[in-house]
Amino acid sequence: MHSPNAIVRMKFLLLQQKYLEYLEDGKVLEALQVLRGELTPLKYNTDRIHVLSGYLMCSHADDLRAKAEWEGKGTASRSRLLDKLQTYLPPSVMLPPRRLHTLLRQAVELQRDRCLYHNTKLDNNLDSVSLLLDHVCSRLVLQHHHQLKLLRTLEGHAYGVSYLAWSPDDTYLIACGPDDCSELWLWNVQTGELRTKMSQSHEDSLTSVAWNPDGKRFVTGGQRGQFYQCDLDGNLLDSWEGVRVQCLWCLSDGKTVLASDTHQRIRGYNFEDLTDRNIVQEDHPIMSFTVSKNGRLALLNVATQGVHLWDLQDRVLVRKYQGVTQGFYTIHSCFGGHNEDFIASGSEDHKVYIWHRRGELPIAELTGHTRTVNCVSWNPAIPGLMASASDDGTVRIWGPAPFLDTQMVDMMTDSLEFWVRIQKKIWIPF
Repeated sequence: MHSPNAIVRMKFLLLQQKYLEYLEDGKVLEALQVLRGELTPLKYNTDRIHVLSGYLMCSHADDLRAKAEWEGKGTASRSRLLDKLQTYLPPSVMLPPRRLHTLLRQAVELQRDRCLYHNTKLDNNLDSVSLLLDHVCSRLVLQHHHQLKLLRTLEGHAYGVSYLAWSPDDTYLIACGPDDCSELWLWNVQTGELRTKMSQSHEDSLTSVAWNPDGKRFVTGGQRGQFYQCDLDGNLLDSWEGVRVQCLWCLSDGKTVLASDTHQRIRGYNFEDLTDRNIVQEDHPIMSFTVSKNGRLALLNVATQGVHLWDLQDRVLVRKYQGVTQGFYTIHSCFGGHNEDFIASGSEDHKVYIWHRRGELPIAELTGHTRTVNCVSWNPAIPGLMASASDDGTVRIWGPAPFLDTQMVDMMTDSLEFWVRIQKKIWIPF
């Protein structure tokens, strides 16, 4: 308001509205007087004045509203004018539009953000909440469900299976073996046919794999220094020598592959320009890691330390989660929930631990397995469901009490991704 130009712009907006309303009412002479006697003397935005003068030729009100892209005389156009005028006025003179609504929405968002058990989609519509009470969710209670059915058995893995990875479209499944296995298998899960059995050298150790987002390529490697990018037929597209891979992840850009190695770090490898850079450095071996959907956060299972959360963009350690027992077993943790607000991990004490992403202490400890829980996976379609796999030979499906109904289990079978460590064959219990 202290700027003379701001006052001129505000006058121009008001007189423009006055001019258009006169034209809509058919008061051409009055409109012409506003144009000549009030708008033009402002000497502001001459080009716009030339456009406004052309509206004198409109034959009727509908033609005017169409050419001017204007709502017409009434509440809609005047509310829009008021919003524009408010941009020139400080809050001490006129409150910003919908200020009370904004404050209430911020209060609800803050309460949800502090709620350790909130697991529904974020909804900014205040009609869906009560303003009479503070937001609170009931404590997370999960139970396991036993009703599973065998869909298909994929056999022939003489070395056993230590890692599985679904293709982005759920058509293919890649199986990797243990450290002494130089082969990987690419199965068509829908038909049960083995599409590719890949082995570059008998000296290889292909223990980890990750799919490119396009679903047409994958990367694989192991701790003997192999790091390959291949197509669906197992043809070698690119390779990186001397990288002892522990775990892999392909970013959404389709170019960058993250790999944890034996130097207690995660590096980013670009297979297009063949460049690499250090992203995360830990003080202990990184046994496995996973990345959030937006590619910003990484969840690491670190030997003898537990579960660590890293910001990949800022390259800083955000949080260390407490409670889990992590030695030198390979344990896979995961993000989960509607907004990836939860974190889950297996543990060597036979439990599954769940944390809110912003809290270091667990909000739930799930018991039932009798040996190390080596992998957990949160269902992407039903945020209340989670699977855990253990060295006791079982996969447990966890969901809110009471027990899951059959419909939820059927929905779950199409989208759940998990790894099961079972010798001689892959068992897909759905």
